[in-house]
Amino acid sequence: MTENAVVQKLASRLWERKALDIVALNVQGMTVLCDYMILASGRNTNQVKALADDVDEAAAEAGLTLRRSEGAGEGRWVVLDYATVLVHIFHQEERAFYHLERLWDDGTNRVELGLDQSET
Repeated sequence: MTENAVVQKLASRLWERKALDIVALNVQGMTVLCDYMILASGRNTNQVKALADDVDEAAAEAGLTLRRSEGAGEGRWVVLDYATVLVHIFHQEERAFYHLERLWDDGTNRVELGLDQSET
């Protein structure tokens, strides 16, 4: 499975589970941390935790190994590290405060996800 296909699969799983404001960024050449970042928001801490579990399940199905995760206990900002893909799942307040997109979105590197997020 290509990296782009993995990003699509993980973003789709987030969308199916009612995550908000899902964004995928191609950050190759911008950082050595990963090639892609996926950012999404949950409505409350329980949803953030559930989204993280669902993404991890989808990643395992795609053959990815979780190298490290942070924040799952608190459910405010969970980071899942799959080497080439980092997934950030925020509580809406943390997402607005940290606004990671401003650091990594250069205006040309958003990955088209093909999700209709207009109704969320």
